[in-house]
Amino acid sequence: VFGSAVFGIEATTITIEVNIDKGIGYHLVGLPDKAVSESSYRISAALNNNNYKLPGKKIIINMAPADIRKEGAAYDLSLAVGILAASNQIKSEKINEYLIMGELSLDGSLQPIRGVLPMAIKAREEGFKYFILPKENAKEAAIVNDLEVLGVNNILEVINHFNGDVKINPTIVDTRAEFYKNIDFPEFDFSDVKGQESIKRCMEIAAAGGHNIILIGPPGSGKTMLAKRLPSILPPMTLHEALETTKIHSVVGKTKNNGLLYQRPFRSPHHTISNVALVGGGQYPKPGEISLSHNGVLFLDELPEFKREVLEVMRQPLEDRDVTISRAKFTVTYPCSFMLVASMN
Repeated sequence: VFGSAVFGIEATTITIEVNIDKGIGYHLVGLPDKAVSESSYRISAALNNNNYKLPGKKIIINMAPADIRKEGAAYDLSLAVGILAASNQIKSEKINEYLIMGELSLDGSLQPIRGVLPMAIKAREEGFKYFILPKENAKEAAIVNDLEVLGVNNILEVINHFNGDVKINPTIVDTRAEFYKNIDFPEFDFSDVKGQESIKRCMEIAAAGGHNIILIGPPGSGKTMLAKRLPSILPPMTLHEALETTKIHSVVGKTKNNGLLYQRPFRSPHHTISNVALVGGGQYPKPGEISLSHNGVLFLDELPEFKREVLEVMRQPLEDRDVTISRAKFTVTYPCSFMLVASMN
């Protein structure tokens, strides 16, 4: 059975091997974290509640490649399908054409997962024909063409699909039509600002050239209002930019269920933000605010209130348009081509 792990903003295909032997026990190997190790309880309850069962034998599951850390509960469905296939509870002739991901609830229903778009892109690259995942994420994965996306609500639908009882209907999204239909409806419109002609002219020049801008003025003079409406006068995103931006937001789990991002992102972090939260990183790397505002606007309200080291770490990303995070075990690069808008009194 095949699953997928997201590392940076790229995915790696994970092969899940299940061996059922004489004896008792459930052994999961291949560098799983705590959430993956706990999957046995969720899988057991989900199968029992749907009239299937974990075989009472020795189950050994290997998640290869074994040197990549597997984290999160998104492997529940792949592990469950692997166990059912190995114990001949489902038919599995064509199982190698499927990429399967999803988090199980105890009643067998599926919870949404993160990083679906990079997974779908990788699945298409590696020649998979089908991608089974939770219904909430199906629209996002369906952005990728030449891949049949099968959104499911519970594990029973997956079992029936493999047994040939009830086939799952693929989710189909016409990405181009959807994209061009929604591109002209920004959340905040620049035409809301009345008067302020000189500052509006400055904002238009900054937007036209992609220049960074600082707004200085007394409280209540409309600095934040102007900054929030800046994305609406930036050129519309191209489909390529939209895909790139959606990919980053997908990794953090911020795409909700609307699939592609149509508008340029606008991020406005509070001045107490840490430098790791701004540029990205952490024990297991995640994109920071500068990467989430890729192809959009990063707004730093009350600029002098930000810690000096936070502002210093932005020097190189502003210059290079990407940020490389290096730790002892990994190096990961995130794109961060954004327009910086700052304000102060």
